[in-house]
Amino acid sequence: MDKAGRQWQAVASHERLQRRARLLKGIRAFFDARGVLEVETPLLSPTATTDPHIDSLQCRFRGRPYYLNTSPEYAMKRLLAAGAGAIYQVCKAFRDDVPGALHNPEFSLLEWYRPGFDMHRLMQELQALLAQCWQQSTTGTGFPGVNTVSYQQAFEQSIGLNPHTANAAQCYHSALAHNIEIPQGLGEKDPVNDWLDWFMLSVVAPGFGKNGFTFLYDYPASQCSLARLDRNEQGHTVAKRFELFYGEIELANGFDELTDADEQRRR
Repeated sequence: MDKAGRQWQAVASHERLQRRARLLKGIRAFFDARGVLEVETPLLSPTATTDPHIDSLQCRFRGRPYYLNTSPEYAMKRLLAAGAGAIYQVCKAFRDDVPGALHNPEFSLLEWYRPGFDMHRLMQELQALLAQCWQQSTTGTGFPGVNTVSYQQAFEQSIGLNPHTANAAQCYHSALAHNIEIPQGLGEKDPVNDWLDWFMLSVVAPGFGKNGFTFLYDYPASQCSLARLDRNEQGHTVAKRFELFYGEIELANGFDELTDADEQRRR
């Protein structure tokens, strides 16, 4: 049979479909046992995402533009504001991003909210979910656990730089001192966040254990997004948010959510 004759065939094997079904069943059982309610929110919206770093996919209905959701965040927060309590959702999300080995325009996403949980309780719950999913999806290997490190610790260990106090010139000279390749157009006068993002991509994340999980927490205040700000042990103002990596691949993120309406409006 030629290649054209095989185009109707599904990519996923029956075994993979069964494993995925068991994984979803396990996720639902995990949250049900903890009293977290499953919800479903619209995939189609008359407005695009407000995140400047994410592009929405657009479609049209009866001549009007609509947008496929990039995540269920805002719809789920409407439910939270109405008193829904702890909720979760497994759904499709869509993003107009460059496709590649780690990016598809359409993908499945798990999102949940835990009123009353701080960032560290969320990390603990995510680790428990990871351990369960690992046991259901793998054979012969035990769950490797999760290494937990602050954003500041990760940068100081990798390149000797304090990300909460460094300026662009210090970032530039740190790159030179550690023989880190500097991309064209990135210089001493560029925003510090551009430098921090480059260091994270090129040096910090690649230094995480290749076959293990890493929690990175307490991000710079300039990268707070919709997270609450607080002081860390060193007295620096930090964003109470975290990301989870497997090797150098980001898998998840979480926030100690900002609930100050005036501050949210200002941002």
